[in-house]
Amino acid sequence: MVHSEDIEIAKNARNNAYSPYSKFCVGVALRCKNGKVYSGCNIENHGIQGICGERTAFAKALSEGEREFESIIICAAPKGEEPTNECMPCGYCRQFISEFVDKDFIIGLYDNGNIKEYTIDELLPHAFKL
Repeated sequence: MVHSEDIEIAKNARNNAYSPYSKFCVGVALRCKNGKVYSGCNIENHGIQGICGERTAFAKALSEGEREFESIIICAAPKGEEPTNECMPCGYCRQFISEFVDKDFIIGLYDNGNIKEYTIDELLPHAFKL
């Protein structure tokens, strides 16, 4: 279940998005099982090596030693607009997330004040595993 305070964290994280090319801003809040929350936003560049908000938040958390995750909320829309549509994580992020979470990890998508929740298994039923 997504925590309501995480919605505001994700919405605020959108303000830090660096998206001069797509003008699409993504903010996320990643909640650890210990209650800590890490925010993230998308960061674009001239090349093809931008980073999505989901991976930004995971990189911050992982680099601080976190290894147990409960949920993530994703809030996205074009710059200057209110988030009104679900924004699914891209395939790269789904595979990346699957490396670090259990099958019950919740992915919450913000949509005009509502949250649609999925498990990682629902969004990536055939994750690549060694």
